[in-house]
Amino acid sequence: MEKILSQLDLQEYTSSYEAYLARQKPLFLEGDIHLHFKLIQELVNQQSVKPIPSMINLDRSIAVLQKSGVLRLEEIYAYVKIIKYFSYLKKIFVKDLLASWMDKIVIPENLFEICDFFNEKGELKNSVDETFESINRSLHLIKEDMSSTLRRTMSGQKLSTYLVDRQVHYINDQEALLLRGGFNHVIKGSVIGRSSSGFFYVTPDSITKLKSKQNDLIAKKEELTYQYCKSISSTFSKSLFFLKYINKEFDRYDAYQARVNFAKDKDMEFVLPKKSTQIKLDRFSHPALHDPKPINLDFSKQVLMITGVNAGGKTMLLKSILSAAFMAKYLLPMKINPDKSVIGSFKELFAILDDPQNVKNDISTFAGRMTQFAGLFGKKSTLVGVDEIELGTDADEAASLFKVIIEKLIDRNMKIVITTHHKRLASLLATHEQVELLAAIYDEKNQRPTYGFLQGTIGKSYAFETALRYGVPATLVSEAREVYGDDKEKLNDLIQKNIDLELKMREQSIKLNSELEEIQRLKVNLKDEKESYKAEFDTLKSKMNLDYTKAIKEAKEAIKTKDSKEAHRHLNKAHEYKKATHKKETIKQEPIPLKVGDRVKYGSSRGLLKSIKKDIALIECDGMQLRVPLNTLKRSGNVPKKSTISRVTVSKQNANSTVVLDLHGQRGEEAVENLDKFISDALIQGYEELRVYHGIGTGKLAYAVREFLKIHPSVESFCDAPPNQGGFGATIVKL
Repeated sequence: MEKILSQLDLQEYTSSYEAYLARQKPLFLEGDIHLHFKLIQELVNQQSVKPIPSMINLDRSIAVLQKSGVLRLEEIYAYVKIIKYFSYLKKIFVKDLLASWMDKIVIPENLFEICDFFNEKGELKNSVDETFESINRSLHLIKEDMSSTLRRTMSGQKLSTYLVDRQVHYINDQEALLLRGGFNHVIKGSVIGRSSSGFFYVTPDSITKLKSKQNDLIAKKEELTYQYCKSISSTFSKSLFFLKYINKEFDRYDAYQARVNFAKDKDMEFVLPKKSTQIKLDRFSHPALHDPKPINLDFSKQVLMITGVNAGGKTMLLKSILSAAFMAKYLLPMKINPDKSVIGSFKELFAILDDPQNVKNDISTFAGRMTQFAGLFGKKSTLVGVDEIELGTDADEAASLFKVIIEKLIDRNMKIVITTHHKRLASLLATHEQVELLAAIYDEKNQRPTYGFLQGTIGKSYAFETALRYGVPATLVSEAREVYGDDKEKLNDLIQKNIDLELKMREQSIKLNSELEEIQRLKVNLKDEKESYKAEFDTLKSKMNLDYTKAIKEAKEAIKTKDSKEAHRHLNKAHEYKKATHKKETIKQEPIPLKVGDRVKYGSSRGLLKSIKKDIALIECDGMQLRVPLNTLKRSGNVPKKSTISRVTVSKQNANSTVVLDLHGQRGEEAVENLDKFISDALIQGYEELRVYHGIGTGKLAYAVREFLKIHPSVESFCDAPPNQGGFGATIVKL
């Protein structure tokens, strides 16, 4: 979330919104977005509502109550404030959906009684207990006595010589006087500190005695307060499910009201995302711009390619389109005409804006870009923004490459916004029916960009004009213009030579592939022939064993009737024949280890070995990827048929259904590895929501799980499970 906010320049905007919240919470609103929108609209039309009280996070208190623990006084008072505020809302919301919502919140009577224990400062009232009232009265009297004692002490004539000033100083929560050296002749007290000037902070013994009484009373008051906290916590434990529910509903209302107050203060509107991929903006302004030129745009096709002048607003237009989709997705207000605007619904927003070069990982700019684009093929229902698409490599080569990539992404129903300075890619895609061209307009007369856009055409970059505008000497620009004209034909010849070389290499590649296929075919035939000979050999061997057995039988019969020496000679000869038949011609051959790219057999399935990690292999069979033990694989002789890429469609019975993973008892590393495989399998099956059980325990396992979810590219969001699905012991993951 933080990354996309930074990329779209929305961090200041979201920080301003969060200032309206009673307590921090995610931007995501769980549940039906249409219901959220209707309730927000009702709040917009509602008369002024009392501000929401500031609130602490109560997740810890829920866990304490689940273990029958004792809440702190501030936690109890937080629930009291929530109950009182919803009691107020139930009185003012008397119609429509807001009234129906409030009617569902039925507050138990015993919780109302607890609310009467507290004053507006969050302290227990004196009327709660006579002892409590007596202690408060005694504390008040001691405080007055200490004040009068200090005044009398300072007014003494003997002490006045040693007084540095006539103020009461508080040092380490104790009242003290600032005195010069030698004070011990006129006053008895304890030195509790020294000033930077060398004077002494002294607490008179009379004050020390009063302070001791005060501490005793405070201790009694804290003990009495603890007893009340214990009693109230016991009552709260019996209403734990209600407290969880009202705490969650408080966050829900807080999110609504914060959006409404933010919108009213900033004069912004809400737009409900539609079930489509269309984006039509009317008078939209990006919140990061001061006094911006409003955007009017109809982006109904799948690809919008923005070309034209440098510093003409192309990148900001891209960010504005993604920002509008982001704010609509999370029902955040924006400056827009909602009546004439349409914003589609997207599962994910993906921005490729920055230079991805990474020295630590030895990733170049272009390699990083390729990694980012490779990740797009695993996404669905995604709005993608790409700034300077040919960044990091030869523009002409990149144009050909990205033409193919973009066409494949179009086939996957991806929605893409692209900015580029190079016209070749734009010309290659211009005739595609799902590509819309947009050009940044340049004012030739005034030599400045207008920050306006013209639809349906390719724009010039105006590099020379921009260089002049930013201070490059005119002589250098003039020389560059001449070089550009002379070098144009040379560049075209070089490109043609590269094309001819590529065609020649492609022909050679086809020829080599054909020869390789023939070799593979011969290899398979040899293997089949070998297996045939082996089967024939086994048959002959079996026949010989049968003949031998018969011979032995006959020989034994001969022993009984004929000369024994002759019979034994024949019998020994028969045994020699048997020994010869069991001799196997063994050829020692070291097994060839499997490597990535080999064709392998797993059970009755055959596929391609994609990767090896320790003893686990990743194979691709019939378009599906499987993780299996390496020792279960055998080398396969099947020759892969040369054909077009097959696509496997996994039909899902219920895209919103939830699958469950239980990680109880597992170590952090083991749990993360199992969770990674679980998410991969869920994505293949088309699930969009997972429930992961990890328990509460020491919190290490839950921490490991959530840290992994933060960096997983396929995880949209995650949150604690509802009470009836595991609460803090489980996490709901949105893919």
